[in-house]
Amino acid sequence: MNKQQLANKIWAAANKMRSKIDAIEYKDYILGLIFYKFLSDNEVNYLLKAGWREEDLVNLVEDYDDENAKLIIDYCKNNIGYFIAYDHLFSTWIKPDSDFNIGDLSVSLNSFDRLVSPNYKPVYDGIFKTLQAGLSKLGDSTASQTRAIKELIKLIKDIPTDGSQDYDVLGYVYEYLIGNFAASAGKKAGEFYTPHEVAILMSELVAENQRNKPQIEIYDPTSGSGSLLITIGKSVGRHIADKNKVKYYAQEQIENTYNLTRMNLVMRGIQPSNIYTRCADSLDEDWPLQQVGSEMNKPLYVDAVVSNPPYSQHWDPTDREMDARFKNYGVAPKSKADYAFLLHELHHLKPDGILTIVLPHGVLFRGGEEEQIRTNLIEKNNIDSIIGLPANIFFGTGIPTLIMVLKQHRENDDVLVIDASKCFVKDGKQNKLRACDIKKIADTVRDRATVKGFSRTVSRDEIRENGYNLNIPRYVDGNEETEHYDIYATVFGGIPNAEIDSLQCYWEAFPSLRADLFAPEADKPYSLLRTEEVRQTIENNVDVQSFNQQFANAFDGFTDAMHQRLIDNTMTVHELTALDEIATDIFKRVENIALVDKYAAYQALADNWQTIVNDIETLQQDGLNAAREVETAYKMVKKGEEEIEVPDGVKGRIIPFEFVQQAKFQAELTAIANMQQRIEVITSELDDLHDSFTEEETESYCESEKDNAFDKAAIKANAKPKADVEPETKAKLEKIVALWNEQTKTNKEIRTAKQQLIDKTVEAIENLSDEEVATFLHEKWIEPVCNGIDDTLRSVLATLETSVVALNKKYAVSYKQINDEFASTNKELAGLIDQLTGDERAIEGLKELIKE
Repeated sequence: MNKQQLANKIWAAANKMRSKIDAIEYKDYILGLIFYKFLSDNEVNYLLKAGWREEDLVNLVEDYDDENAKLIIDYCKNNIGYFIAYDHLFSTWIKPDSDFNIGDLSVSLNSFDRLVSPNYKPVYDGIFKTLQAGLSKLGDSTASQTRAIKELIKLIKDIPTDGSQDYDVLGYVYEYLIGNFAASAGKKAGEFYTPHEVAILMSELVAENQRNKPQIEIYDPTSGSGSLLITIGKSVGRHIADKNKVKYYAQEQIENTYNLTRMNLVMRGIQPSNIYTRCADSLDEDWPLQQVGSEMNKPLYVDAVVSNPPYSQHWDPTDREMDARFKNYGVAPKSKADYAFLLHELHHLKPDGILTIVLPHGVLFRGGEEEQIRTNLIEKNNIDSIIGLPANIFFGTGIPTLIMVLKQHRENDDVLVIDASKCFVKDGKQNKLRACDIKKIADTVRDRATVKGFSRTVSRDEIRENGYNLNIPRYVDGNEETEHYDIYATVFGGIPNAEIDSLQCYWEAFPSLRADLFAPEADKPYSLLRTEEVRQTIENNVDVQSFNQQFANAFDGFTDAMHQRLIDNTMTVHELTALDEIATDIFKRVENIALVDKYAAYQALADNWQTIVNDIETLQQDGLNAAREVETAYKMVKKGEEEIEVPDGVKGRIIPFEFVQQAKFQAELTAIANMQQRIEVITSELDDLHDSFTEEETESYCESEKDNAFDKAAIKANAKPKADVEPETKAKLEKIVALWNEQTKTNKEIRTAKQQLIDKTVEAIENLSDEEVATFLHEKWIEPVCNGIDDTLRSVLATLETSVVALNKKYAVSYKQINDEFASTNKELAGLIDQLTGDERAIEGLKELIKE
C-alpha cells in the first residue's frame, strides 16, 4: 500500500468518526488500533514461522488449569514480550462469523496490559490508555459504539504493519491526521512532527559523526511520534553490523504522544530491550539517568542527541541557576525555552558525541539571556554548524527554521554557516528538501566547505566582532544578484560585454563558443548575437561536442557497473551501502567535468532509488521467482463520500507489463494501436457528418435536450432500405449507421486483443529466463538512472541557451529604435493628414496632435 492509498484509508476512517469525536482526537483511535493490529499480527506471524498452522491458533487461550495453555502463554511472553489470546486477535475480530462488539475490544486491551512480560512492562505498560479511555465517546449506547468501532476496524484491516513499507507508517498517519484535522479542530497540534526529509538530513549528520562506533546510544527529549529517532537509528545502523547495537532513549511530555513514540519504535522492529522511554517534562526533570552501578541516578551520556522541540515554548526557569545543565551557560528566559532544550541535550552528550536540534532563527540573534547563552556556547566552542532551512518546511508553521549542530569537544574553533533556504522543491503547500539538497548539506558539513552563496566557515573573532550575533545573512549572502540594465545598451542597442562576461564559466569550458555566438562591435564594449539559431550553434560548436564526448567517456562502463552491483548481486545488496557506493562513483566520474552539478547527477539516482530498493527487498525476501509473478492491480474509486480500493486487472509484481509487451509483443501492440487509431478516425467522421446536417436534419435526427447528440433510434430507423427519406439524407444516415457498426465491431476487437495480450504477457512473465529477468530489471532500474544523469548534461546546455537568448531579448529593442520608429510613423501620419480635406479646425487640431 503506497502513501496515497494509505491516505485514502485514513480519510475514510476519519469521515466515519467525524460526527462522534473532535477532529484532533481521530489519531488516538486510528493509531491505537493500527498498533494493536501490529501486535496481533506479529504474534500470529511469529507462531506460524515457528511451525504452527492456522488451525492451531485456536489453542491460544488463557487457561491456567491447562498446562499446555500455560506453556504457550509463557512461550509468547518470553519470545515476543506479550500474549494475545485467539479471541482477542485482530484477525479473529474481522472473521465473517465474528460477533465482535465494543466490550470485546475493551476486554482485549485490558488483557494485553495484564499479559505483558515483566521485562517488557516499560515499553508496553499503559500504551493503550488513550484508546481505552475514549471508547465511550464513540456513541451513546453499546450498539452505536460497536457499529463505530467495527467500521473503523474494517477500514484499518488492510493497513500494512509488517515494516516492509519504504516509509514510516505510523509517522505518516500521524502527520496526515495532524495536517488535515488539527486546523479544522481549531487547535494547535502541540506535538511537532519532523518531516521525513529533515529527519534524513539530521540522520546523515549523526551517521557520519558516529560511523566508526560498534554500538551507539541516541536520545530525543521531545520525541513526538518517534519518527526522528527511528530515522536516525536507521542511518547510523548502516555502519553497525548488528542493528541491535543501537539503543533508543525517548522522553515526551504529552501522554498520548508518548504512547505513539513507543508504538512507533516497536513497530519498526526495534527490540524492546533497546527502548528506554519516559513520559515527563524534559526541562522539569532531568533524564536519562544511569540505572545501575556506582553512577546510578547520575546523568546518562549518549553518543547522539536529536530533537525538534516546540518552538519558543514557555517554561519555568525559577531557581535554575545552579541546575547542572544550565549553570555554566545561563538560564533561558521563561517566554522562550529554545536554549533550555539545547542545554539539556548538550548536558547529556558524550565528549565525542553530536547534537542536532531544530530551532527558530531567533536563537541566532535575540538578546538578553539568550545572548548570554549564545556567547558562552561560542566561547566554550560548542557550536559546530548552523544550517538555515527553507521556509514552510514544517507543518503548522511557515517560519524558517534551522538545524544547529553542537559538540562537547571540537578540534576546530570556527563555525560553519550554511544558507540552505533555497534548497527545496514545492510539494503541494509545503516546501520539501530534495535528496540532492540533503546530500549537498551533509557533504558540506562533513568537509566544512566554503561554497559561494551557500556556506562559509566563520572564525570566532569575526563572531565576536559581530557581538555574537549568528544571523546567517551576516556571514553568507545567499541572495541572487540583482539584475541591472546597461543604460547605453538600453538606448542604442547591443549586448554589454560585461554581461556576456557573467557567463564566463561557459566560455572557459567552451573557449570557441563565445565567438560563434557573439560578434563584437568595433571600438565599443558591446556585441551582437550572430545567429537566431542559438541551440544549433551551441550543439555544433567543436568545444561543446568535445565536452559531450568527455561526459560520455566519464560514464563509460557506469551502466555495467550498476548492473553488476545491483542485478548480478541482487541477493546480497545492502540498501544504504550500495547507495553510498554508487553516489561515490557518480561523484568521482563528474569531478573533473566543468559545469555539471554532481548533486544534480546524484538526484537522478535518488529519484529512482526507492523503486530499486523496493524490488530488491522483495527479491531478497521471496527469491528471483518473485520477478516471474503477477498480482492483482488495484485502483481507487469513489463510492458515496469515500474512496475505496477495487481490483483493476493484473500487473507484474516486479516486471512491468509494458516492458514485456514492448520486447515480445510489438506486433500485437501495433495492431491494437491501429484499431484505436481507426476508432479516432470514425469519431472524426461522425463529427463531420453531424456538422453537415441541415437545420431540418438536425431537428429530425438530433436530440436538442442532449446538446444535439445523434438520435440513434431515429437514425437507425430511417437508414433502413424501405424508409421514405430524401436520398441525400439517407446516404448520410446509412454512413452513420455503418460507422457505428464498425465502431462497435472494432471496440470489441480491441477488448479481445487487449485481453489476449494480457494473457500472453502473464504467460511470458511466468516463464521468463534468468537472463530475461536481468534484462528487464536493467530497463527498470539502470536505464532511468543513466537517462537522468544524461539529462544533467542537457540541462547545462539548455541553461546556457536560455541565458544567451535572454541576454539578446533584454536589449533586442533599444530606446533609439523605438524613437526612430515613432518619428517615422509620425512623419507618415503627417503626410496622410496633409491629404485630408474637410473642417479646417479639425485638421489643424490633428496637425497639432502629431507634433506632440
